[in-house]
Amino acid sequence: MRVEIWSDINCPWCYIGKARFERALAAFPHRDEVEVVHRSFELDPHAPDAARPVIPLLATKYGLSLEQAEAAEARIAENARGEGLPYLDEGRDAANSFDMHRLLHFAAEHGRQAELLDALYRANFAEERSAFDPGRLVELAVEAGLDGGAAAAVLADPEAYAEAVREDEATASAMGATGVPFFVLDRRLGVSGAQPAETFTMALEQAWASRVPAPLVQVGTPGDAEACGPDGCELPQR
Repeated sequence: MRVEIWSDINCPWCYIGKARFERALAAFPHRDEVEVVHRSFELDPHAPDAARPVIPLLATKYGLSLEQAEAAEARIAENARGEGLPYLDEGRDAANSFDMHRLLHFAAEHGRQAELLDALYRANFAEERSAFDPGRLVELAVEAGLDGGAAAAVLADPEAYAEAVREDEATASAMGATGVPFFVLDRRLGVSGAQPAETFTMALEQAWASRVPAPLVQVGTPGDAEACGPDGCELPQR
């Protein structure tokens, strides 16, 4: 069974949702027969390459004061830590993620996609040094077990793996995905948002038990779990 996960490195709920899904997968009896593929989804394809602090971005996007934006970010951090994930609730930044997605496709060809994705999430959400610093992506690629020179060559060529990113995004759009994380099991069962691990368990069991071609169906009610979309990320109230 194949599980495809559309996500963006800038999306905190993708970081959290990945951990919840992996908790469910770890307890799934057929986990060794599940292939997980990570797909590209840019929350803001027009975001500038230069990194900008997250707190002012949140304040502007949602019409919040800086203090309210800080509180919202702290609540997301609390959700992340509840899943055992490290998270900086201040000092983070954001920028265009297209190069990250291109590099993830490169990593997939070399069997290191999961390792690079973990490195990118850690750098973006848990480390003080910006994941968008010049040269940082090459360092993270090396940490993930990739060849640094080959990774640098990919990043130097703006067309390398660009079409693969666009194909992922076109597929997500065709499936009706408007936000991430978005999980698709065998192209017939969809789960939107950072659902609880129990929901992912139910989805895995349902998809495994009904492995026949069928239209894509949703598990859980769309909008009942936190997600990020083009208009921003859900701000937790607790």
